[in-house]
Amino acid sequence: MPQFFLNKKLIILLISIIFLVSLIGFSLRERDELSWPEQFMKDSAGFVQTIFHKPASAIAGFFENLSDLRNTYEENKNLKARLEEYVKLETEIYDLEKENKELRAMVEKKESLNDYTVTQATVIGRSPERWHETLTVSKGSVNGIEKNMAVITAQGLIGKVKSVSQFTSTVQLLTALDPQNRISAVVQGKKPAYGFIQGFDEDKQALMLTGLLYDADIKEDSNVVTSGLGGVFPEGLVVGTVEEVIIDQYGLTQTAYIKPAANFDDVNDVMIVKRSTAEVNTDSTEGDDL
Repeated sequence: MPQFFLNKKLIILLISIIFLVSLIGFSLRERDELSWPEQFMKDSAGFVQTIFHKPASAIAGFFENLSDLRNTYEENKNLKARLEEYVKLETEIYDLEKENKELRAMVEKKESLNDYTVTQATVIGRSPERWHETLTVSKGSVNGIEKNMAVITAQGLIGKVKSVSQFTSTVQLLTALDPQNRISAVVQGKKPAYGFIQGFDEDKQALMLTGLLYDADIKEDSNVVTSGLGGVFPEGLVVGTVEEVIIDQYGLTQTAYIKPAANFDDVNDVMIVKRSTAEVNTDSTEGDDL
């Protein structure tokens, strides 16, 4: 009996295998139409796929959008960092170009000065309360700096050394409101006109060249330079150009308003001038020259 059931199961298994192989062969052969079981299975599978496709696509799209958003955030963060670096780099390049331009001008100026020697210094301090009066530079007595030496930039004269310490010096600008801050200067022309740079007109933003003879023929745009007559400042340091000339109330002298060649508000590097020729006693004459 058991042998019979065993044979029966074997027969059923063989029949099932034959049926399955036949079904596979039937499915693989080329046909114009599918059988109804195949249609039913395909339609059922398609229906299930349709049901789950949209939610699955939505979920996948949501996570994909999150990923894109995160990538966009990181990209924007990196771009902002690069933009900040670019702005910083652009500022540094501007400062370097400006400094390079100033140093080149100073080198050219230094090479053209045969009558005197110069010491280059950097501005290290400037009081906001006394912006138009003094500034502090990085050279002192150990560098050979002395009181009353002229101080210039590549553009022109800006003042004199007011006081000296070992490692720094205080420079009094031409714009300082000091009655004793006088410099002997000359208006260049066919007949030079001599006077003193004394005072600064804030309304006109011009230096005042006083003590000019009443009959001096002074033309606008004439160059004004140091005369060298005081014995401390060398001759030929550029001061500026004549903008306007007026006669005093008594008609005895003239005053010329001079547009400064140098920019007093933007001074970073200076040159301190030492006259090469023999100097006179500065203690007795400096009040007339400076």
